Amino acid sequence: MSKITIFASDMQIKVIKKHKGVGDTVESILKTTGVHYIANAIKNGDPNEPCSPCQKRKEAMNNPNLLINKLLYGTGENG
Repeated sequence: MSKITIFASDMQIKVIKKHKGVGDTVESILKTTGVHYIANAIKNGDPNEPCSPCQKRKEAMNNPNLLINKLLYGTGENG
């Protein structure tokens, strides 16, 4: 059982390393839970068509100068 937990933790770390910031992580969670597709369907009428407010939110949350991105993702001037 502990091996499964360790493997799951390793997978989470690998996913986060691919993300530029917290915006990518939030988008990944929303896609995994299906909320992303529901929001697109409501906004655009098509669940596969990207919505511009979601993209703007992602870009704002991926700002390398945000403290959370500096701490968790190693971004920013000193990152």
